[in-house]
Amino acid sequence: MPIVTIETWPLPKERKPELIKKITEIFTAFGMPAQAVTVVIHETPLDNWGSGGEQHSIKFKDMKK
Repeated sequence: MPIVTIETWPLPKERKPELIKKITEIFTAFGMPAQAVTVVIHETPLDNWGSGGEQHSIKFKDMKK
């Protein structure tokens, strides 16, 4: 059954259950049992992520954490 991998910047711990639940709900809407849906969250620190030639810890330094 589906395995959903999410590559993201660090997320607040309290937001992760909501994210997992909402992703699971998408699949249950298609008739899949919730128990069959696996969600994996990979969090990459902003220092280890970049785009447009710029490290995200610099590019998004004013981003609300």
